[in-house]
Amino acid sequence: MGFDTSKADSSLFIRHQGDALLYVLVYVDDIIVTVKYTSNGIVLSQAKYIRDLLQKVTMDRSNALPTPMVATNRLAAEEGSPLEDDHQYRSIVGALQYVMITRPDIAYSVNKVCQFMHKPLTGHLKAIKRIQRYLQGTLNYGLQFTRTSKFLLEGYSDTSWGLDIDDRRSTSGYCIFLGGNPVSWSSKKQHVVSRSKAEAEYKSVAHVTAEMTWIQSLLTELCLPNLPKALIWCDSSAAIAVAGNPVMHSKFKHVELDIFFVREKVAVGVVQVGHVPGTHQLAGILTKPLSASGFNHFRDLLRVVNIN
Repeated sequence: MGFDTSKADSSLFIRHQGDALLYVLVYVDDIIVTVKYTSNGIVLSQAKYIRDLLQKVTMDRSNALPTPMVATNRLAAEEGSPLEDDHQYRSIVGALQYVMITRPDIAYSVNKVCQFMHKPLTGHLKAIKRIQRYLQGTLNYGLQFTRTSKFLLEGYSDTSWGLDIDDRRSTSGYCIFLGGNPVSWSSKKQHVVSRSKAEAEYKSVAHVTAEMTWIQSLLTELCLPNLPKALIWCDSSAAIAVAGNPVMHSKFKHVELDIFFVREKVAVGVVQVGHVPGTHQLAGILTKPLSASGFNHFRDLLRVVNIN
């Protein structure tokens, strides 16, 4: 049929015919994502999927809560007693991972409960019930995309240093925007313990740099015009200094590959790392639990909005 498989995404097929381009993205699943058209864009929602999930576990009449996780809650591995049915725990957490397709606001809390799939306890079940009660109160929320002439690739990177009380590993979070609209996000515990906050922040910068490099490759295949230099916003002055400094510092020798990877991208002009104040670091919602006011502020910046 004349389609070529994308080098960046094996599920994307591209057909060139003269000046015309045809893109076919193949995805097989039974999840319904609805689209609401607004005056200046669209809003994607999974309200039906969330409602069905809540009904399945009899949480559809539960009292709503303002956040998916208590700001002071730091879940630990030994949090309560063993569950009678740990299969249900894994099933619910798996379903919540699909909700994150249009709801980056629950990414951190879902990432947290995913860490106890091997041995879920009553405290962990309580945590997923809170996520469900938050979703119950935000059923009509979705991910907003608006028209814009500002076609810029921007990424926000943040880290909660040593926050995990079981192994003191840090959590990296990033959110990437294209033209002011969110296109990729992640909340993930780092694989090893970081010896300093700057090191933890730099690892997170490396993660978002890798993702943005992939997105740039995909955009090139989509024949989009040349974009301005991509921007990465980080609230760590130390991590920013290391990204642009060609001298290897002794404190960072053990993360040498991450350092050279980011520095290379900065040197060739693929990305630029800049500073953003912590109060404007919207990736913070992906690395730690927040108070209701802080959570709502960053949720709005993530473009998760009330459809009604």
